[in-house]
Amino acid sequence: MKKTHIVALVLIAIAIATLISFMGDVTTYETIASAKQKPGKFVNLIAKMDKSQPMNYDPVKNPNYLTFTAIDTLGNSIEVVYHNSKPTDMEKSERLVLKGKVEDGKFECKDILLKCPSKYKDDANANAKNVSASVQ
Repeated sequence: MKKTHIVALVLIAIAIATLISFMGDVTTYETIASAKQKPGKFVNLIAKMDKSQPMNYDPVKNPNYLTFTAIDTLGNSIEVVYHNSKPTDMEKSERLVLKGKVEDGKFECKDILLKCPSKYKDDANANAKNVSASVQ
């Protein structure tokens, strides 16, 4: 074999090893039911806060303790325990990305990412006004 072929094979092997190492960092989102089947394993949940259930947060008593109930798109729910301060405007968020693991039937959350309500949502009344204004 020529030296160029050997170098090319080594570079290809390094590229394949690099791709395989990055495959471990690919995040997938779980449902609450599938997260409950993997207790102790770190998962990412997409859910929303169940506003019909009470949220427990008292910044005077313990500013680093928050509990609430999360519900996913399939209707499954789980109690979430977050050991940090409550994110601002959490109640207004459409969706939550919860990073953590299920322990003792509760979701021990390490990080919460909020999906803000969209300012680009369709408003039927505003659209009707814009259409009638443009027609005239």
